[in-house]
Amino acid sequence: MEPSDYPVTFSVDYPDRKLNRLTTFFRIFMAIPIGIVSLLLVGGDLTGPGIADVSYWAGGALGLVTLPVLLMILFRQKYPRWWFDWNLEILRFGNRIGIYLALMDDRYPSTDEQQSVHLDLLYPDVENDLNRGMPIIKWLLAIPHYIVLLFLYIASFFVVAFAWFAILFTGRYPRGAFRFVEGVYRWQNRVVGYATALVTDRYPPFRLSP
Repeated sequence: MEPSDYPVTFSVDYPDRKLNRLTTFFRIFMAIPIGIVSLLLVGGDLTGPGIADVSYWAGGALGLVTLPVLLMILFRQKYPRWWFDWNLEILRFGNRIGIYLALMDDRYPSTDEQQSVHLDLLYPDVENDLNRGMPIIKWLLAIPHYIVLLFLYIASFFVVAFAWFAILFTGRYPRGAFRFVEGVYRWQNRVVGYATALVTDRYPPFRLSP
């Protein structure tokens, strides 16, 4: 995991090797089975913003236990550990699918192993670290991030399209393109950790880097 002082940390191992051109070409179809698994798991919808559709909706929003956690923080100042663990694993699973769709790893997404995706959330000390009223307004405070992410998703779509051609011709994911898409996922996960998973009151930084 790359060093960061924010309670949500995210990184992806760069594949310094030849990627599978055949599975890259058919990636959208290859991902259908694991996409069905994610739908069955969270009862979600695969339609969402940008190239991070599955990662955001299956892993970043609909699959998370948000409302019960909000109520627990608001009225009891508690964040049950098992709910936290569930949210963390759902986020990890969704991100593995998203990274696979973004062509950043040609290994099929695992339901339990981290593989090349490293996501961690710091378990909060609710009484000392979280303001009990903040979960009610975090979604509103995060609106500037949603606007920025919308443009980042659009940019990511074209970057991934460029990477698709690069992999087909060279077998390699251009490192600069890889780091950009990784940064978009990092930004997204910080916002999800703040506004949806509710693990921190620290406002997410406006940056792609750790």
